[in-house]
Amino acid sequence: VASLANPIPSGTPLVVQVVPGSAGSPDGEWLEVQLPVEPNGTTGWVRKSEVQLSSTPYRIYVDRASYSLQVYDQGQLWIDATIAVGTGDTPTPVGDFYLLELLKPPNPKGDYGPYAFGLSGFSEVLDGFAGADTAVIGIHGTNDPSALGTDVSHGCIRVDNSVITELATTVPLGTPVRIT
Repeated sequence: VASLANPIPSGTPLVVQVVPGSAGSPDGEWLEVQLPVEPNGTTGWVRKSEVQLSSTPYRIYVDRASYSLQVYDQGQLWIDATIAVGTGDTPTPVGDFYLLELLKPPNPKGDYGPYAFGLSGFSEVLDGFAGADTAVIGIHGTNDPSALGTDVSHGCIRVDNSVITELATTVPLGTPVRIT
């Protein structure tokens, strides 16, 4: 048994994702959820009465091999963008994640662009990053669009600033993200 902070350290309300295909507990009182903890893919159970359920029509798919991020809205392709991913030493992890938090970096022309989504997943090779004791992976903008289409990050997914701005102003937290 464990407790997770709500709100999370950034001040964002805690978001968990119901495990797709999970029927929940036989009595209907509990939901199996994906947790934003290490190791990636960890699940747990929460009382249905203690959460507010919502859904989203959006799905994000990241294909590391083709440097592609695709966003679907109600099953229709909405965004198809070129991305940068992690290097061989700091690869972008694969798996099913979700958008956990949205941050607005202080310098919109800096390394992370105007917005950065923190995902529910973590680097599988780094113990920390940028002074933090964890290495959360994210989807964020970039101040170097010429690096899109390459392996250049510490595991995060970089997109053009116009794409991250569109996502930040449209796609809600909790949106599923599948990385292959």
